[in-house]
Amino acid sequence: MTKKAPARPLAALRHDEILKRLSANGVVAVGELASYFGVSHETIRRDLKQLSDRQKLDVVHGGAARRASIEPDYAERITRNAAGKTVIARRAAALVEDGMVLLLDSGTTTLALAAALKERKNLTICTGSLPIAQLMARMPDMRVHLLGGEIDPREEATMGVDMLEAIGRFRVDLAFIGVGGLSPKGEVTDYTRIGAEQRARMISVANKAYFLVDHEKFGRLTALRIPGDEHVSGLVTDLPPPKALAEALRRRGIQVLVG
Repeated sequence: MTKKAPARPLAALRHDEILKRLSANGVVAVGELASYFGVSHETIRRDLKQLSDRQKLDVVHGGAARRASIEPDYAERITRNAAGKTVIARRAAALVEDGMVLLLDSGTTTLALAAALKERKNLTICTGSLPIAQLMARMPDMRVHLLGGEIDPREEATMGVDMLEAIGRFRVDLAFIGVGGLSPKGEVTDYTRIGAEQRARMISVANKAYFLVDHEKFGRLTALRIPGDEHVSGLVTDLPPPKALAEALRRRGIQVLVG
C-alpha cells in the first residue's frame, strides 16, 4: 500500500507563497489563495491562523494583512521603494501651482516630493521635517517655515503639542500627508496617537489634503486610525491597489491617483 505524503511540506510551501504575496501586495484573500493552491477555504484559514500564531501576519475578514507594529527608523525607510516614491512625488508635484502654501508632513515620500518641487516658483513651505526644511531652504523662490516642537530622532522631525499648535497658524492650500498603513477596509492609519493627531490636524487646516502612500503600505495594519480621512481630496500612490482594497477606498470616498 502506497503511503500518503505528509501534509507538512505542502503546508510549508503554501505558507512561503502566502508570505511572498503579502510582502508584494500587503493583503491576501482566502478565496484567491484557495483557488491558486486547489485546496478548501478552511485549509487556507488554518494556514493563516498558523502564520498569525507565529506573528507573521494579521488575520482580517476574508483574508490576511501584513503585520507592522513599530515604524522603522527614517534611515532605514529612506532606501525602501525609492523608485515608487519618485513616481508618487512626480504625480503629487503636478498638483502644485506656483505661489501656493504647502504643508509637507515628515517622511521619506514627502522628502521625495520636496525634491520634485524644485521647478516651482514662490512656494511657502510649512513642515516639521528637518530634512525637508534643509533641502527646500536651499532652493530659490522658497519660503520655509519649520514648525516647532520636540524633535523625534527616529523620524528626524518635530512632534508634540507645540507642533499641533504651530500647524494651525497657517493658511494652507495643499497638505501632503504620510501614513503608517492602509488597512484592507481602506482605513488610513498611523503607528502612534500623536502621529495620528498631527495628521488629522493637517487635514483640518488645508484647503485640500492628499495622502502619499506607496504600495508597500497596502494592507499594513497599524494601531491608530487617522481621524478625518473622509475629508481628504485623494490618495497618491505608485501602483493600483488590489481590487478589494480599491473598492474599500471607493466606498470611503477616497479618490486614488496613480503615478
